[in-house]
Amino acid sequence: MKASIRGKLEQIVDKYNTLNDDLSGIDMSSESGLARYQEITKELKDLSMLVDCYSDYKNFESEMDENQLLLQDSDSDIREMAEMEKQEIAEKMKSTEEHLMMLLLPKDPDDDKNVYLEIRAGAGGQEAALFVLDLLRMYQFFAQGNKWSVVIVSQQEAEQGGAREVICHIKGKEVFARLKYESGTHRVQRVPLTESQGRIHTSTCTVAILPESDEVKAIDINPSDLRVDTYRSSGAGGQHVNTTDSAVRLTHLPTGIVVECQDERSQHKNKAKAMKLMGARILDVKRQEAKDERSEARRLQVGSGDRSERIRTYNFPQSRVTDHRINLTLYQLDEILSGRLDQLLEPLAQEDMAERMGQLNQDG
Repeated sequence: MKASIRGKLEQIVDKYNTLNDDLSGIDMSSESGLARYQEITKELKDLSMLVDCYSDYKNFESEMDENQLLLQDSDSDIREMAEMEKQEIAEKMKSTEEHLMMLLLPKDPDDDKNVYLEIRAGAGGQEAALFVLDLLRMYQFFAQGNKWSVVIVSQQEAEQGGAREVICHIKGKEVFARLKYESGTHRVQRVPLTESQGRIHTSTCTVAILPESDEVKAIDINPSDLRVDTYRSSGAGGQHVNTTDSAVRLTHLPTGIVVECQDERSQHKNKAKAMKLMGARILDVKRQEAKDERSEARRLQVGSGDRSERIRTYNFPQSRVTDHRINLTLYQLDEILSGRLDQLLEPLAQEDMAERMGQLNQDG
């Protein structure tokens, strides 16, 4: 183990011990004391797995030191037994060190958050609009398998079928952690039903996964920076069609971001939902700016998450799905479109982790 990594771990152990000492001295009779107690216990819980794992690693180091002495014993049987144990201990140390490196990786603070899923038709006309709904169903099936809830916030139908845009709110456990690699351009290759000569057409859709901002920490939007328009709900996504101007469209003038919501009967509720989505959109812009700055020094192998970046191709004639970021090709198109996305998402997460672990070693 590198000395710099060991130094980080020793600092964490010192912090863990200090927090334990602080915990014993808290006055639980006051409200501030109770809040501090809850804060420390949460921090201890977050650190405990890493501290325990480092303790195991040091125990294996002690066993290895003892083993070295046995390797010098005059009894050949003891030396042979020690040689076998040496291999076992070395394997345990390697596995434990890898686990420690994984635990040292900074957790994405947005991983536990719910998300807004945005799917928009790109190049390809009607085929792109139809593929928007294919992707929507794929994510709905995946959400169902994970026991997440999906609510369509807005949907703009295309004139000849499909949708130009769909925005959903997905709520559940670790939604952003699972879906964050889906942002980007999704390309579809297939023969349209209207194609008489059997030619394959290529179309694209863009997907954005936006973590929902915490209400307490939500971005402060100056009311003077917003233009609010109201109109009557209609069409898909506005199932509560009525004769009042309940639908809301918000425009953030400094950035040009536009958000619409029409799924509620109440204009007040629609505006509240639109404001939350607007906050998520603005935060996404800030996240992307920060990510662009970091990528000047290092670009993640799984991609920047930029929606202009082509990340995946769905080829219907060959039943093939290719993720271009990790050069992964699967001939299981029907399974993937029916929501079995883990076979794509898990390799992406592993690649991301391997890249970040490599960077941690390099920085250390």
